[in-house]
Amino acid sequence: MSDGREHARELSRLAVRKTYKLYIGGAFPRSESGRSYPVASSEGEFLANASKASRKDARDAVVAARKAFGGWSGATAYNRGQILYRIAEMLESRRAQFAAELAATGAERPGEAVDAAVDRLVWYAGWSDKITSVAGAANPVAGPYFNLSSPEPTGVVAVVAPDEPLLGLVSVIAPVIVTGNTCVVVASERAPLPAITLAEVLATSDLPGGVVNVLTGSVRELAPWLAAHMDVNAIDLTGVTDADLAVACEQAAAENLKRVLRPSAPDWSADPGVRRMTAFLETKTVWHPTGV
Repeated sequence: MSDGREHARELSRLAVRKTYKLYIGGAFPRSESGRSYPVASSEGEFLANASKASRKDARDAVVAARKAFGGWSGATAYNRGQILYRIAEMLESRRAQFAAELAATGAERPGEAVDAAVDRLVWYAGWSDKITSVAGAANPVAGPYFNLSSPEPTGVVAVVAPDEPLLGLVSVIAPVIVTGNTCVVVASERAPLPAITLAEVLATSDLPGGVVNVLTGSVRELAPWLAAHMDVNAIDLTGVTDADLAVACEQAAAENLKRVLRPSAPDWSADPGVRRMTAFLETKTVWHPTGV
């Protein structure tokens, strides 16, 4: 009898559906506009409602990123590498969940995609205390001086993520933060769910709140405002597929001389190299007299 009652209870119980929210300043708020939009699988089946971020949400995310910048850029490179490695550990522990979400997007080998994302995080973690040696230099000068150039983070970086919802997402976030920048990420509009699940990983990985902020919603609505925001120092337009929108964003970014990484469609499985790390670094050159 008890087995029968248990079975009846299971049949009558409604599952608790996950609510996909934004990730701003280490918290998971709903959009201040109250808007959401339906997300469907590759076969057209309803998966969930995702928050549709507004301009106000984008501004809040920039404020959070700016607030976090001082502490994150001031952390040691070794510490940032440790935290990226911790993110990789937490992502590995949720492999099945990410694989299921990627399968819903139509990914052919979702498990391999998760493994590649974990490996990519570990790869960037290893660069944390090496990029300064590679990108910096001791410059030869005609005089009794040391002339040293060293890279420093540029500040708050807005990132329009590609439609590759995990490996591509990790591949645009990791190089930005490992070098000491903070970021505001506009997730894939078509497949946003892995981005919010990744935000849950970030929230439990010792990453300070505000270092990464994740917005879901319309790229056409959010990207121009981030490009024009005067407290955003650089923008990565990798995920912008509309040529007219890309031009509009570049024009808006010119108002405060933002660094711009133009749209591209790289092979995310290939060796990423150091270009994405150096794209958002400034070079500080110091002169010092010798013998003093």
